[in-house]
Amino acid sequence: MKKLTPTVRFTAVAAAIGLALAGCSTGSDDARESGGGDSHSSHESASNETNGSDHEDMNSSGSEHESGSHEGHASDGGGPPTGITKAADPKFDLGDTVTLSADHMSGMKGAEATVSGAFDTTTYSISYTPTDGGDPVKDHKWVVHEELEDPGKTPLKKGAKITVNADHMPGMKGAEATIDSATNETVYMVDITTDEMEMTNHKWVVESEMKPAQ
Repeated sequence: MKKLTPTVRFTAVAAAIGLALAGCSTGSDDARESGGGDSHSSHESASNETNGSDHEDMNSSGSEHESGSHEGHASDGGGPPTGITKAADPKFDLGDTVTLSADHMSGMKGAEATVSGAFDTTTYSISYTPTDGGDPVKDHKWVVHEELEDPGKTPLKKGAKITVNADHMPGMKGAEATIDSATNETVYMVDITTDEMEMTNHKWVVESEMKPAQ
């Protein structure tokens, strides 16, 4: 067998070491690339899942908030407020059947109603923010002077700030409100029965929002 010279042996060993180092380096680099890529993907996926969950929760919260918004008056409005004066000469008497032109809520306009009370007072349209955190209510029709806290002399001027004692809708009682408009028309409580609603002593409808039923 032919002996290798020192120079050849050294070259062969160096080549072997070089190949070994190259293999280790490649394996290490592959591991880093593979590990780094997987780790980043996992983090991104987890982040997306978390963000998606938070987004859905926010949407759910919004939906709940919307579902709790104020829609319509109480089905039974109760008796008239203390201190209000019965109308001396109303156009419509108790028990009269009328047709409503008011559009305060869905199904009201054009509905037939029965007069359950007629009063002489000042009636206001108001804007207020419900005390239960609901969205602001604009131009709510109607509240009467006797449903306001210490209102003073009637009529109150447009823009006046008052506290509402009426409890027609959730969040109304105790709310701070602004007077939008006022009328001295005779104001009525009415009973309404339609396919969409059944209301007793609905407060309020003013005389210009009513006409005799055909």
